[in-house]
Amino acid sequence: MSLPDLTVSLGRLSLRNPILTASGTFGYAREMASLVDFNQLGGILPKTITMAAREGNKPWRTVETAAGLLNSIGLDNDGFDAFLANHWPYLQTLPTAVVVSIAGASQDEFVEMAERLAQQPNVAAVELNISCPNVAHGTDFAANGETCYKLVSAVRERCSLPILAKLTPNVTRIVDIAKAASDGGADALCLVNTVLGMAVNWKKRRPMLGNIVGGLSGPAIKPIALRCVYQVASAVKTPIIGIGGIATIDDVMEFLVTGATAVQIGTANYYDPTVSQKLAAALPAALAELGASSVREIVGTLQTK
Repeated sequence: MSLPDLTVSLGRLSLRNPILTASGTFGYAREMASLVDFNQLGGILPKTITMAAREGNKPWRTVETAAGLLNSIGLDNDGFDAFLANHWPYLQTLPTAVVVSIAGASQDEFVEMAERLAQQPNVAAVELNISCPNVAHGTDFAANGETCYKLVSAVRERCSLPILAKLTPNVTRIVDIAKAASDGGADALCLVNTVLGMAVNWKKRRPMLGNIVGGLSGPAIKPIALRCVYQVASAVKTPIIGIGGIATIDDVMEFLVTGATAVQIGTANYYDPTVSQKLAAALPAALAELGASSVREIVGTLQTK
C-alpha cells in the first residue's frame, strides 16, 4: 500500500504536509532544535516581528484558564533589523518552509517589512499579523473590510512572496473581512487569532493580566475557530489555515474536513514541544481511516445535509 500524499498548496505556497507551528509559540525555532525534527513539519512560523523593537506589556503576561491560556505578551521582540541580523541566518537554513510573521504600526510598515523580506533568501511566505489583541491598534487592519483590503493589496503590490492574512474572531462578521483579504490578493487566510478575554483576582479586586485583557487560546476556542473556518470556507475560495485549540490528530482532521487546507499548532507547543511532529506522523493513518490517498481529498468535505 502506497503512502498518502501529504502535500498541500496554499495559493503560491506549497508545503510537504499541512502541519505548521504558530507564531509566538515556537520561539525562533532554534530553541526547539534538540527536540523536534524540522524535516517532519510542513512549516514553521517564528515569533511575530515588528519594525521597531518592543518591550511588550507589563506582567503578568500569561494566565492559565480552565481550558486554555490567556496571554498579553504585547509582541515583545528586538525589531526587524535585529531579526534579519540575528535570527534569519539560522532560520533560512532549516529544512522546512519558514513563514515570517510581521505586525506593523501602519500600512507603510507592513509594506516595507514585506518588501525587504522578499529580498531575503529562502523566505517561504509572509504572514500579516493584523489580529493581535494585545497591542494598541493591533486589530485595526482586521476589523474593517476596506482597511483590510487596502493593506493586503498594498503588500501584494510590493512583495513577490506568498501572503497569509491572519484574522481575528473578535469581529461581527469574519466572512466580510476574509473576503476583503482574499480580494486584496492573500494567498491564504489564517483563522483565527486569539479571542479577547480577561481574568480577575476577586480577593484583590484586580485584573490578573498587566494589560487587563488578553488573548485566549487553547481548547476553549476550538469551537469558535471551527465555526469561523466553516463560515469562511463556505463563502471564499482562498485556502484557509485553521488555528485554535489544535492538539490531537482528531483536532487536525476536524479542521481539514471543515475546510482548512492546513493548520497551525499553538498553545499545545507549550506543554508538548514535539506535538506538531507527532501530528504529522499520525496524519497518514487518519487519512487511511477515511480511505483517502491525499490530504487534498478530504479538505472541505464536511457533510451538512
